[in-house]
Amino acid sequence: MKDTFIKHYKLYLMEALGLGIFMVSACLFTAMLEHQATSWHAAVPDAYTRLIIIAAAMGLTALFIFYSPVTAPSGAHINPAVTLVYLRLGTISKTDAFFYIVFQLTGGVVAVYIMVLLMGNVLTAPPVNYVVTVPGKNVPLLKAAFCEVFISFIMITMVLNTSANDKFKKYTRVFAAILVFINVVIAGPISGFGMNPARSFASAFPAHHFTAFWIYIFCPLAGMLGACEVFITTRNKSH
Repeated sequence: MKDTFIKHYKLYLMEALGLGIFMVSACLFTAMLEHQATSWHAAVPDAYTRLIIIAAAMGLTALFIFYSPVTAPSGAHINPAVTLVYLRLGTISKTDAFFYIVFQLTGGVVAVYIMVLLMGNVLTAPPVNYVVTVPGKNVPLLKAAFCEVFISFIMITMVLNTSANDKFKKYTRVFAAILVFINVVIAGPISGFGMNPARSFASAFPAHHFTAFWIYIFCPLAGMLGACEVFITTRNKSH
């Protein structure tokens, strides 16, 4: 394990930086647009328009992470569920998967703490609340859970199938960023758009807010690993 860490530590740092960048963007745009005391909120009074702007920001941030030379070489998983999918596929070792997940969690939490220091109550106070992922207002827990499973399943189904297709594999990262945008708009009001246990933990830990947290741990894992099993089964049948 020590030798693997020394050999691949730069990749682990890239995973930490990747999720850190994502959390910085999520904190910045959500807080500045949703906190009622900011000039951004005053400039964009319509809630749906603010949601579209946040979705676009997150999609573009994801695209940057997927292509940036400081984050892309690791594969830019930035998500424990994605890492476990590639572990299941045998394209990453158990040791690498362990450190990927540890650094994803660490990078996300550190980024949120940094943003708390920089933004203060604008980020920590309602309605932003550290950008924690929680079900939408009056949304039943089972509906939020199903939403998380569904968007996670669709994301990995797209990633695996386009990556395996010579015609579409060069567009996988673009499609993933587009899905991030769509999911923020559609799933955000339902489940809060977690789809990433490390992203949800990064907000929940400093906020000490773990409402319905099981949804954001188990549902992305169920959706993505389920999609992986479907991919493996269909690929084996086709061969």
